[in-house]
Amino acid sequence: MNASGIGVAQQAINSITSSEVNLGTRTSESDGTIAEKPITADQTSLSSTAGLVAQALEGSDTRSAKVASLQQAISAGNYNVSSSDVAGKIIQSLLG
Repeated sequence: MNASGIGVAQQAINSITSSEVNLGTRTSESDGTIAEKPITADQTSLSSTAGLVAQALEGSDTRSAKVASLQQAISAGNYNVSSSDVAGKIIQSLLG
C-alpha cells in the first residue's frame, strides 16, 4: 500500500468515474438467436483539477531522486531518525 501523496493522487486519478459510449449493436447470440444489444466501451473524463494533478505527476520533480532513496531506506528498514531531531521538530511545531 502506497501512503505517499503521489500514490494517493495516482489512485484518485485511476478511480475517476467513467461513462459508457455506444459503439453500435451486436446481432448474434450464443444460442443462435438474433438480438440487437448496444456495444459499449468505457470512457473517462478528467475534471480541470484532476487534469492539473495529472500534469503535476507527469512533470519533473527535482526531489524525486531523494524521495525514491528515502522510500528504499524505509522499505529496507535502514531509515533512522534520531529521537532528539524528532523532539526538536515537535517542540518547534508547538511553539509556532
